[in-house]
Amino acid sequence: MEGQVITVLLRAARARTALEIGTLGGYSGIWIARALGDQGRLVTIELDPRHAAIAKQSFAEAGVGHRVQIRVGAAREILPQISDQFDAIFIDADKESYPFYFHQSMRLLRVGGLLFGDNAYRDGRVADPTDHAPDVEAMREFNRLVASDTRLSSIIVPVRDGLLVGVKLAA
Repeated sequence: MEGQVITVLLRAARARTALEIGTLGGYSGIWIARALGDQGRLVTIELDPRHAAIAKQSFAEAGVGHRVQIRVGAAREILPQISDQFDAIFIDADKESYPFYFHQSMRLLRVGGLLFGDNAYRDGRVADPTDHAPDVEAMREFNRLVASDTRLSSIIVPVRDGLLVGVKLAA
């Protein structure tokens, strides 16, 4: 269901370029690449070379491999080197870095572009005031950053573990 929500929104926005932070096996990337259309381009960042290899195979088998660039390495190091603007950015990587990924995404996302953040509920743990685990605190901070940024209009869609969706309104 989450993939279908992303697909509908990307198509509605006529997105043609996307950045994915956290590739894993390529499941979300396939949804994104397909939604971008035949002329679309997905750049995806994966820390683990083994996951990147699996994703590369998955992209090829899905028929979108020629439109996907996999960058292998730490997103914290790769993101500051990127200067392209994207129509959409999907964040689904290490949760402790979500606030950093937010700031980088706002730099790279074009006005009118879509920001997606997976696991916004963190299995419901963000609502537990006694849970101070680093991943939960980072997700709370990410949700606060998005909600308070006047350059965005956002919502958390209650699919799977919560999909944060924002539209960038201003630079």
